[in-house]
Amino acid sequence: TLHTERPSRSHAVRALACGVVAWAVPVGAVVVLTGRDSIFTDQALFFTGAALVTFGGAYAVLAYVAQKAVEVYGWLTPGEMVTGLALAETTPGPLIMVVQFVAFVGAYRDPGDLNPWAAAVLASLLTTWVTFVPCFVFVFVGAPYVERLRGNHVLSAALTGIMAAVVGVIANLAVFFAVHTLFSDVATFTRGPVHLQLPEPGTLKPLSLAVALFAAFVLFRWRWSVLRTLGACALIGLGAGVIQVVVN
Repeated sequence: TLHTERPSRSHAVRALACGVVAWAVPVGAVVVLTGRDSIFTDQALFFTGAALVTFGGAYAVLAYVAQKAVEVYGWLTPGEMVTGLALAETTPGPLIMVVQFVAFVGAYRDPGDLNPWAAAVLASLLTTWVTFVPCFVFVFVGAPYVERLRGNHVLSAALTGIMAAVVGVIANLAVFFAVHTLFSDVATFTRGPVHLQLPEPGTLKPLSLAVALFAAFVLFRWRWSVLRTLGACALIGLGAGVIQVVVN
């Protein structure tokens, strides 16, 4: 019925009002109970902003989340961010749920007056809530307009250009994770507006490089499925880990 329902200002206002209340009640309670400078308040506001201003899929969002969570807030290290993405990729559910992992680790390390485990669980639940509430509001408010916008050629052309930019954002995320996966140490190069993270060549991880090359070969040369490739890479990593334990 949404395909034929005419847009209604009253419907949009009701959906928006419900969304604002659903967001404001738990966030307001967190601010009152933990203070404006607590990690819970920082995470609630940050992930709300991420949900509101980012689009293009989880990979595009995670480029922004990774940069802020690692470099600005220091909630986790680059290697832990890579681990979180790996967990999110290999478990059921949307990839954006990696934000719950980010919040969990950050609050566990800075729990304030709470038990670290309680703080981590609270932060992960709060982050999940503020991440998805804006998304549902967008759906409920915008659904009656979708079919009308589908035939808007000007909007379609603009979205095409935006999606091209999203590809660049995703490529940036791929480089970020590749650098921190293949190398142990990364140096930061800053000159004016240029801010780059350059790997230290001497810290290359041979096993990580071998697994990456193997995955690329079987995917593009032998046309293996993603699941089959992941399974093979996991077995290689497991075998290497067992050998390392035995040797040590």
